[in-house]
Amino acid sequence: MNTTIVEKLRTLSPTDLASLGLNNIAFVKPVLVEGEPAFGIHAADGTPMAIMAAHDLAFAAIRQNDLEPVSVH
Repeated sequence: MNTTIVEKLRTLSPTDLASLGLNNIAFVKPVLVEGEPAFGIHAADGTPMAIMAAHDLAFAAIRQNDLEPVSVH
């Protein structure tokens, strides 16, 4: 990786880091809804967007909205 890019990444503020990928990435993480397992879809900044019954459905919904899905465990 380019040294200049690495240095810029190291100096990102917490706010800048949180907004990195905001318009490109959504993450999926396991959640409980009324005691039942489900999968929450969240924007890159952590904003909840949706809940799906299955992991693959969550990924499909994210891709249908032109975002890149990422799993969080």
